[in-house]
Amino acid sequence: MNILLVGSGGREHALAWAIARSPRCEALYIAPGNAGMFECGTLVGLPVGDHGAVARFCAERAIDFVVIGPEAPLVAGMADDLMASGFKVFGPTKAAARLEASKSFTKALCDERGIPTARYAWFDELAPALDYVRRQGAPIVVKADGLASGKGVTVALTIEQAAAAIVECFTGRHGEAGMSVVVEECLVGEEASVFALSDGERVLMLASAQDHKRARDGDMGPNTGGMGAYSPAPVVTEMMMAEVRETIIAPAVKGLAARGTPFRGVLFAGLMITDAGPKLIEFNVRFGDPEAQALMMRLKSDIVDLMEAAAAGSLEGMTAKWRDEAALCVVMSAKGYPGSFRRGTPIGGLDGLDGPDLKVFHAATSREGGRLVADGGRVLGVTALGASVSEAQRRAYAGVDRIDWADGFCRRDIGWQAVAREHRAAD
Repeated sequence: MNILLVGSGGREHALAWAIARSPRCEALYIAPGNAGMFECGTLVGLPVGDHGAVARFCAERAIDFVVIGPEAPLVAGMADDLMASGFKVFGPTKAAARLEASKSFTKALCDERGIPTARYAWFDELAPALDYVRRQGAPIVVKADGLASGKGVTVALTIEQAAAAIVECFTGRHGEAGMSVVVEECLVGEEASVFALSDGERVLMLASAQDHKRARDGDMGPNTGGMGAYSPAPVVTEMMMAEVRETIIAPAVKGLAARGTPFRGVLFAGLMITDAGPKLIEFNVRFGDPEAQALMMRLKSDIVDLMEAAAAGSLEGMTAKWRDEAALCVVMSAKGYPGSFRRGTPIGGLDGLDGPDLKVFHAATSREGGRLVADGGRVLGVTALGASVSEAQRRAYAGVDRIDWADGFCRRDIGWQAVAREHRAAD
């Protein structure tokens, strides 16, 4: 099977690594990829925003299957256009991708299907949003309605912080994505991520993970696209996973099918596990980054089989098998991220680092004059397996400490909640 993978981040490197291991993969093309992904397949400089050019490439290279990694091309309708040209695609249509493209759309679906989520209000004007915050009080959450690369959410501890976040949205900080906002109650509990495949009708639950969004240790600092993750998340027990399926994932899939926009792809539910049970924070329509790095390290099943079944509407009877070990990913980022940062800074120490229990996934790297350099904010994902989260954490940070990158930084407490649980259980 000839496969085209669209994307260039750490998620796509993890997917490329998993796809390349499939015996069904004869040739893997990656557009545009990054400097670490050459080991998995052939990097091609396709203008991925030009869907016609992508379709012509697929025809020329006899591509059998296209896997779309990031949310932006899905929201832009790449899956629709490629399917219209006769290609098999893993990833939802533009209509189904509204689950991620519009938070107000998702909230409306939750209302329609009884999916538990935070109380909310939607605004497309500044003054009513500010008035609502003053009446509700703090803490409160302000979200840009559209795609904002993981940076459009503010958990405001004061009314003043919430008001500032609303003003930033309406004055263009997040572009078109912030021209309307969702303001919602601040849920209390422990966050977790749950992933599932859907073929438009059926649901195959995958695994859980826990992400770390804040930039600094102790969950301090600004929100980022993700500073690390581990899988599985102990807070998501088997019973909790079943509850998430029945109250959140399955109703959403049924709701989209009833609207005539069936969802085929991977559904990523960001959750808050509260005293009243799991509540939806948001849906994403692709694998998480960095959650995918941890998930792919644990996955034993053939990822191509699973994705193709979802795309073909044939998940019935499919199962996903996982390694018993935990996996933990530490993201190394450029100093200054998520604010301004330097590109082109040299990275060394990666030779010989990968092994059976450790893998360095590239998220934003390139080569200049034969040397590896950083080419973005989140740059590397050092991912390790271990018999426990504690062991995976030790191995991941041992890998981090062997990397020579003076302009990089990382959190040193990824996995802290699970590690604390393990220590309590041992006492």
